Amino acid sequence: MKPMFDSFTEPRVDRRKFVLGALFAATAAFAQWRLPRRDLDRLGQQKLEDLVPKQIGNWKAIANNGVVVPPNDPLLNGIYSQELTRVYSDGENPPIMLLMAQNGTQTGFLQVHRPDYCYRASGYQISAVSPHPINIGSGILPASLMDATSGGPTEHVVFWTRIGDRIPESWTEQKIVVAEQNLRGIIPDAILIRVSVISGNSTAALGTIDRFVQQMLTSIPANRRSVFIV
Repeated sequence: MKPMFDSFTEPRVDRRKFVLGALFAATAAFAQWRLPRRDLDRLGQQKLEDLVPKQIGNWKAIANNGVVVPPNDPLLNGIYSQELTRVYSDGENPPIMLLMAQNGTQTGFLQVHRPDYCYRASGYQISAVSPHPINIGSGILPASLMDATSGGPTEHVVFWTRIGDRIPESWTEQKIVVAEQNLRGIIPDAILIRVSVISGNSTAALGTIDRFVQQMLTSIPANRRSVFIV
């Protein structure tokens, strides 16, 4: 009579499952190791309200409201760490509308806030977004430009987003920049700056916006400009 254990067959190891399991384990370990571990918040405890002057060159802040904010703009939901809206006037040209939205840690909200997204979602007719580089003395600011209309005069909109140490030039590039910085172990802060003028003269409006941006950055202490540009 044969011992009972002679009939026992050792289970076969599925090589494919073993390799896949090892790969999944290694991927999980790598992902855990690469989790962002350092917050980067250039604004810190300072307030945009205090950092951005109420007089910029010949322009004076005349109101904290009156800025065009489309109905579906996330700014209305109060989801950002800080927001700033102001209307500036020099008494001669059409008023300049300034909007800033800042997040201490970039979670994707500022991607949604891009004007080309929220204006279109709110029913505005917008032009194609095009590059609008601005010479700011220390270099070229890679801003973007679009025109928006909603049955009335055209709003000429210039905007840019700083995420960590980069200024991406598209929605897709914003996502890539966040992912790249996460892989470097950084949770980046982010700020979107939008400067716009309602005018029937696009050339004059854009010239006014460029001068305003140049003087706005000059009016901010040099050691704090990294909040807005790189």
